[in-house]
Amino acid sequence: MGDMMHETAEQEEKIILVGVATAENDDTEQSLDELEELGQTAGAVTLAKVIQNREKVHSATYIGKGKIQEVKELVEKYDADCVVCDDELTPAQYNNLQEEIGVKVIDRTVMILDIFAKRASTSEGKLQVELAQLRYRASHLVGGRSELSRLGGGIGTRGPGEQKLEMDRRLIRERITFVRKELAQVQKNREVTRKKRQENPIPVVAIVGYTNAGKSTLLNHLTGAGVLSEDKLFATLDPTTRKFSLENGEEMLFTDTVGFIRKLPHHLIQAFRSTLEEAKYADAILHVVDCSNPDMDAQMHTVYDTLNRLEVGDKPIVTAFNKIDRYEASESLKDLHADKTVRISAKYGQGIEEMLESISNVLKANKVLLEKVFSYEEGEKPNLLRKYGQVLEEEYQNEGVYMKAYIDREYLYLFEEPKERMKEPWEE
Repeated sequence: MGDMMHETAEQEEKIILVGVATAENDDTEQSLDELEELGQTAGAVTLAKVIQNREKVHSATYIGKGKIQEVKELVEKYDADCVVCDDELTPAQYNNLQEEIGVKVIDRTVMILDIFAKRASTSEGKLQVELAQLRYRASHLVGGRSELSRLGGGIGTRGPGEQKLEMDRRLIRERITFVRKELAQVQKNREVTRKKRQENPIPVVAIVGYTNAGKSTLLNHLTGAGVLSEDKLFATLDPTTRKFSLENGEEMLFTDTVGFIRKLPHHLIQAFRSTLEEAKYADAILHVVDCSNPDMDAQMHTVYDTLNRLEVGDKPIVTAFNKIDRYEASESLKDLHADKTVRISAKYGQGIEEMLESISNVLKANKVLLEKVFSYEEGEKPNLLRKYGQVLEEEYQNEGVYMKAYIDREYLYLFEEPKERMKEPWEE
């Protein structure tokens, strides 16, 4: 306990948050609140928040001269260690701001990367973090070592290998090439795992949602997975997959994914694509929403925007409005993107049975039950059914191969004879 307190005290930085509210962006206050949470997760305490209203961000300094002076005075007043900007800074903005204010300046991207560096536990997670950090540093390396050396310690300097801070462009490029090769190998292994899953009739459900919505708590409740679950942003970074059996014997694989967040930079999505793609290769999406959060609608929009960027738009979706035990509003909860919506409390187990039933129903909705004997002259069709279907029974008989399987409607044409009607799942 004493060691933990010492570690926290040692890592705690005093920070000031800065954001720009434009005509198109009126959620700056909520975004800064979230940035404060990110700071807490990174081991920092927020001393002040500054918002500037402008038509657009200042191209050279992010904020105007008047606000720079205000921030400078706040830094001196509170003896702040760092200024954190709510948007990704250009190299010029970064250098100019740091020159004007005189303390370390970082942006939202660096903060998120720092948290990722702390949270990554698997080899893939660590490689993805390093790749994202390297890409960011390569794009912001203007004057080489001198600029980076001024960062000092703390947020933005963590990660696999402190020596990266002294790298020049050439070394960073070389390291990026190496990390990409390592990641490619890890991703090959992940593909093998996915293919094995696809050969298995057990459907995969990807749990997605805004960071801190309660995904890990839900997975732990369902499967006893032992995933880190705490009230912090990005408590879980690496994906976890666990099997779950329903009372009727039906089985599902649940996969937890990294939480989404607003203003998630494009290169971050690129770096974590293989992890986030768990959703792309799933049979259904379980979207966990913190309905007690006043910013719920904006968070849901962020999740769907990210799923679209990952090209995951055609999966059946069950939205679970979580933390219903904290929900006090009287209006109904809606998600127009979802096939089904349920209210749950992952913490207390409320509504879980209804949620599982909903998932089971949407999984079956797009499938029909095919029960057929294929003659031995139709040798290719059983193979196709094994490839595209979920085989429940298979038996070699005198007249041919008897097979019973669930198959997506889009593949029915491969097996359906004229005037033959397939059984619906409920007709079993």
